[in-house]
Amino acid sequence: MSLLEVNDLHVYYGAIHAIKGISFKVEEGEIVTLIGANGAGKSTTLKTVSGLLHPRSGSIVFDGKSTLSIAPHKLVSHGLAQVPEGRAVFLQMTVAENLEMGAYTRPPQEVAENIAKVYDLFPRLKEREKQIAGTLSGGEQQMLAMGRALMSQPKLMMLDEPSMGLAPILVEQIFDIIKDLHRSGTTILLVEQNAQMALSVADRAYVLETGKIILSGTGKELAASEEVKKAYLGG
Repeated sequence: MSLLEVNDLHVYYGAIHAIKGISFKVEEGEIVTLIGANGAGKSTTLKTVSGLLHPRSGSIVFDGKSTLSIAPHKLVSHGLAQVPEGRAVFLQMTVAENLEMGAYTRPPQEVAENIAKVYDLFPRLKEREKQIAGTLSGGEQQMLAMGRALMSQPKLMMLDEPSMGLAPILVEQIFDIIKDLHRSGTTILLVEQNAQMALSVADRAYVLETGKIILSGTGKELAASEEVKKAYLGG
């Protein structure tokens, strides 16, 4: 059984049919990416998987259980963590306090060890641990949002537009960290507008267009596809 199985999902915003019957899966240990233009339904899909939006119909099964009757905050303790678009760190709290907030589902004795692991992955955060999060750069806030999600020791980490608004050199850095997370065994579902970077790290990928999946394949296959090159890679 796949770690995440989404089947025939339909999501509406009022009368607007935003997600039109999509199905996809994520196997344990994979990086799977959803690419597509603005408004294609990528973020809506993640919000529905994490329980922030409720589908009109369809099923979402995570780690063998339907998520549809589980509250979003409880899904975190089941092993599902989302790094939201725009980072959404606690701006008035320090770096260390933000990380502690991410560990609310874990036993207290694990927190210090988990923080040490996050600091190993993000040495910049260790340097800034007493700094107020609102004073960090965009790249540092993205690292903090990812570190906070890791504090819950997720089975699946969902990243929503991690490169948004970052300088190219920081985009490279964030994607290097995504590769490191993958190598350490974290399963990742990635939503990203930078299709080239997303496909370069993905085991498998799906292309969304106006709420439907129009193409799927390995990251390499889609990166080589003339249709994808023309629409998303500037080819």
